[in-house]
Amino acid sequence: MPNILIADDQSDVVEALRLLLKMEGYKVDSVASPAEALILLQRKEFDVALIDLNYSRDTTSGAEGLDLLDKIQKAENAPSVVVMTAWGSVELAVEAMRRGARDFIQKPWDNARLVNIIRTQLELSASLKKGRRLEAENRMLRDEPPPVMIADSEAMRPVMEVIRRVGPADANVLVTGENGTGKGVVARMLHAHSPRAERPLVSVNVPGLSEGVFESELFGHVRGAFTDAKTDRIGRFELSDQGTLFLDEIAHIPPGLQAKLLRVLETGEYERVGSSKTLKSNARIVSATNADLHADIAAGRFRQDLLFRLNTVEIQLPPLRDRRDDIARLATYFLNRTATRYRRTFDGFEPDAIAAMERYPWPGNVRELEHCVERAVLMANGSTVRAADLLLTGTAAPAAPNLDDLSMDEVEQLLVKKALARFGGNVSKAAEALGLSRSAMYRRLEKFGL
Repeated sequence: MPNILIADDQSDVVEALRLLLKMEGYKVDSVASPAEALILLQRKEFDVALIDLNYSRDTTSGAEGLDLLDKIQKAENAPSVVVMTAWGSVELAVEAMRRGARDFIQKPWDNARLVNIIRTQLELSASLKKGRRLEAENRMLRDEPPPVMIADSEAMRPVMEVIRRVGPADANVLVTGENGTGKGVVARMLHAHSPRAERPLVSVNVPGLSEGVFESELFGHVRGAFTDAKTDRIGRFELSDQGTLFLDEIAHIPPGLQAKLLRVLETGEYERVGSSKTLKSNARIVSATNADLHADIAAGRFRQDLLFRLNTVEIQLPPLRDRRDDIARLATYFLNRTATRYRRTFDGFEPDAIAAMERYPWPGNVRELEHCVERAVLMANGSTVRAADLLLTGTAAPAAPNLDDLSMDEVEQLLVKKALARFGGNVSKAAEALGLSRSAMYRRLEKFGL
C-alpha cells in the first residue's frame, strides 16, 4: 500500500486530505510542522509527500515550506513532493518546482485533480526506485552465462542430489571444500534451480572487504554517513532482496560484525550505515568456506549461533583428486571455452596429456586445472594439447640436480620450472618471483619449449 505524508498545520485540511486519500486506498501519516515532517522521514519511508508552503511562523511567503522542500530533497530515499498553499502565485510555484517539487496545488483544491496528481507521482516514484535499483545492479553485477557443473563421478553424485533437492527451497546453504573445488559454481547452481532465478545472485568476497567498509558493502550507507559517503549507496542485502546473496569465504567476516549479520539472518532487518531507518531484505543466503568453522568456534573466532543460521543444509565438495573420472571432461570443457576466447582451434588432448592430468594431484583443484588448460592453449604449437604443454610437475618431486653440472641455460630453465610449479602454473606470479616481466617470462617459456 502506498505511503503518503501530509505536512500541514491546519487540522481541518489534514482531515479532509486524510479521508480523501484513504478512500483511494492509500496509507496516510500527517504532521503539523516541518520539524515533525523531517523526524518522521528519518523513521519511515514515503512514496509521496504533500506539504504546505505556509506554517504558523510565516503565513504568506512560503519560506518555511520551501526550506522543508530543500531538506526533503536531501533525505534518504526522498519521496516525490507535491506542494500546496492558499496563497499561491506563479512565482512561488516556479520556485517550488525549481527546488525539486513534482507538482503544485492551490487551496482549495479540486479532489479529482489532486487524486490524479497523487497517482501520477506514485507511478513516477515507483519508476525512479526501479531505476535506482537497476542502476545499482548494473554497477555491481555482471551478466554471467548459465552455470555449468560437470560432475559424473561417484564422489559428486551426492552433491548433485543435494543441489536437486535443496535448490528449489529457501533454506540457507553452507558449501564447504578446499580452495578451487567450485563452491561458487554450486552457489550459482542453487540459485538457478530456485524460484528466485529471475532475481539477482549477488556475490560478496568476504576476505576482499576490510572491516571499515564491510558494513557499508552489505547494508549500504546514506550520504554523509562518513567522509567519502557523497551519495546514498545500496547494499548487497538490498540488491539481493527476493534473490540470493552468496557470501564467499564466510570464515573471514570480522568478529565485531557477526552479530549484525546474525540479526539480518534471523529477522531480515537491517539499517544502512548512518541511518536509523529499518529496512528488510528477503534474501536467500548461500555461504562458502574452506575453513574448519567448528575449530574457529572453539577458538572464539566464529559465533556458533551464526553457523546454525548459515548451514541449514551443508554441501561438502570433494577435491578434484577424489573425482578423477571428471578430469578429462572438465579439461575438454575448459579447452573449448578458452580456445574460443583466444581465437584458436584445437582437436583435443593427446592421450599422454589426459594420462598426465589424471595422475596429477591437483592441489589447486578445478581452478588449477582451468588455469593449466588456459596456459596450454597459449603455449601449444599444434592442433592438440600434449602433456608437455600442460607444464605439470607430476605426482612425485624429481631428484634435485647438481647445479655444478648444469649450464646457465639449464639452471635458468630449472628456475622457471620451479617457479611455475610453486605457483600452480600461474605465469604472472612465477614471473614476479623471478623478477621478470610477463613478456620476458613468455620468451623463456618459448625458448625452453615449456
